[in-house]
Amino acid sequence: MRVLIVTSGSTGDVAPYTGLGARLREAGHEVTLATHEPFRDTVELPFVPLPGDLREILPQARGQDGSGSGTGPRALLRLMRIARPLVAELGDGIVRAVEQTRPDAMLLSTVVAPLGYQVAEAAGIPWAGVFLQPVFPTGDFGPVLIGGRPLGRLGNRLTGRFLESAAHPLYARPVRDLRRRLGLPQRGMAALQRAQQHRWPTFHGFSPTVVPRPADWPASQEVVGYWWPERPSGWTPPREVEAFLAAGPAPVFIGFGSMAAGRGERLAAPVLEAVTKAGVRAIVQAGWSGLTVAGGPDVLSVGPMPHDWLFPRMAAVVHHSGAGTTAAGLRAGVPAVPVPVLADQPFWARRLRELGVAPAGVPLPRLTADRLAGALRAATTDPRHAARAQEVAAALRTEDGAARIIAWLKTQQPSS
Repeated sequence: MRVLIVTSGSTGDVAPYTGLGARLREAGHEVTLATHEPFRDTVELPFVPLPGDLREILPQARGQDGSGSGTGPRALLRLMRIARPLVAELGDGIVRAVEQTRPDAMLLSTVVAPLGYQVAEAAGIPWAGVFLQPVFPTGDFGPVLIGGRPLGRLGNRLTGRFLESAAHPLYARPVRDLRRRLGLPQRGMAALQRAQQHRWPTFHGFSPTVVPRPADWPASQEVVGYWWPERPSGWTPPREVEAFLAAGPAPVFIGFGSMAAGRGERLAAPVLEAVTKAGVRAIVQAGWSGLTVAGGPDVLSVGPMPHDWLFPRMAAVVHHSGAGTTAAGLRAGVPAVPVPVLADQPFWARRLRELGVAPAGVPLPRLTADRLAGALRAATTDPRHAARAQEVAAALRTEDGAARIIAWLKTQQPSS
């Protein structure tokens, strides 16, 4: 089958689908990935560009100066307001991707699903959601996109439904315009959402060990396991990294991915001070923030590097708690220090603590050298975190998140 995977977002919103696409290709499918142009060189699959670049949006998501809270309903509404122009463009991009690739089936990430569903309906092809976060309302935990703070079973469910409805204005006009352009009858967002959720399945690409499937979800919502990113073909570790690793005890990894964009200079000093106070060595990844720390022989600054190679060699990983980086740390079997920034990241930080693989997180707006140093000491000296991390990693090795997608595609193959 010709399969089109569509996703939008930052590196962590794209990388898992490279691994899923590679597995589908191994199973005999022709796979194309549609996402933003800046990721073209990192996607080793046939590629179709989508409009927009999240690097222009993320610095605004936490307020004008980048120091405000990125969680809670107000922050989500701010993010939705900022994202509105991008959403309006994405629908046209998905139409072009379908016209170019003529897929037999579509796999759609969380952000693009409300748009891609309309295009799939017009094309008369099956589709499925492939989500990285548990966004469907449940009583088990609070709404993930505002941090997942527990509000009691009834409060969790009601707030989840409210926020689901609150997202409708973000998509209503683009969906209306898209359906008009595609010759589809007009329907309200709530009716479209119900049809979307019950007609086609949503496969969640995280481990049931990490987030068990809520019992109050409908049967269409499945938790299938992680989709692991592909390591770039021909990649070899830089000599300076191998030399640094060989020169002393296992270091900690510190990186904030795309979440600290524009804050590299402000973060460098507290990060270096924390590393010194905790008495650890560190590999610091620049990410979109441009974070570079000059700390003598015990600190090494690096660029992009496959987490599946680097993380198992660390004593702990300090990260922004995005879904993809959280998964990579769990797979490596090493303790974490969560530094959540916005949206779903506090939810994953809480799960890491509840799993026993991490101490309490240090939200980025409240990060200081002393707080980070304390978390580093806890993660690297408490043997319970390391033992539990190894247990979780062993459980993940028994799971195969791509197998369920492959099985579903078999049921959707066009009859000859």
